Amino acid sequence: MIDAILPALDGEDAFARLLRHFRGARRMSQLDLALDCNVSARHLSFLETGRAKPSREMVLQLSDGLILPLASRNALLQAAGFAPLFPATPLDSDALGPFRAVLQEMMDRHAPWPAILADRHWRVRDANAAALALLAPLQGSGETSLIRMLTASPAAPELIANLPEVLAEMRGRIALEALEAPGDSELAALIADLDAAIARHPPVLATRRPLVPLEIHTPGGALKFLSTVAHFGTSEDVTVRDLRLELLFPADEPTRIALRAIAAL
Repeated sequence: MIDAILPALDGEDAFARLLRHFRGARRMSQLDLALDCNVSARHLSFLETGRAKPSREMVLQLSDGLILPLASRNALLQAAGFAPLFPATPLDSDALGPFRAVLQEMMDRHAPWPAILADRHWRVRDANAAALALLAPLQGSGETSLIRMLTASPAAPELIANLPEVLAEMRGRIALEALEAPGDSELAALIADLDAAIARHPPVLATRRPLVPLEIHTPGGALKFLSTVAHFGTSEDVTVRDLRLELLFPADEPTRIALRAIAAL
């Protein structure tokens, strides 16, 4: 996480080092970034060596060129000595009450199908009853990370019939998200966990299916789900922007019938 990077960057050149860190994570040359931000390569070089100090507007301009997520933009502003621009409002605050009501309505309306609310690092922040029932065998001693439930839970290989497929699909998804958050060490750690799990459970080399369902073993038979992930991109709040709501839908009629029967109990 960026918060973990900042303590090592304290000091006179905190901004310069963090800027170099983000640019390196994006695999951009100084010239590439200078052209994208409409600044001279010489001035960018001075910023990266600490010979020049950026204005607040320049920090935001560089953040745009680097396509940084909101939390990283705040970190770059703070490293340059400016106040954060984007709020990070606690999810349980009064200010986000209307937003929580929308989330709750979405999850309630999705029942009896599973719905899971997670943050940027795929930690579960909320889930409806159907999702909690699915996650229970994987949670162990209170695990909240969906990725670590898949990669570390001893129950995962028995519970998830197509675990290799699911791991490979999730690895691709997290890798794309890591591109949006350069230097995010927690996302990098999740990718490493997924790589290790894929090595233990390699996918069968065969024709890829156009849709990868989540196939769950249950005493009553197999349950199959397809999922969609909702992001909330219209907000300039870090907390809201980093949330994602994963909605699972039955992939076949037996799953649909089974979930409706469970909900009726």
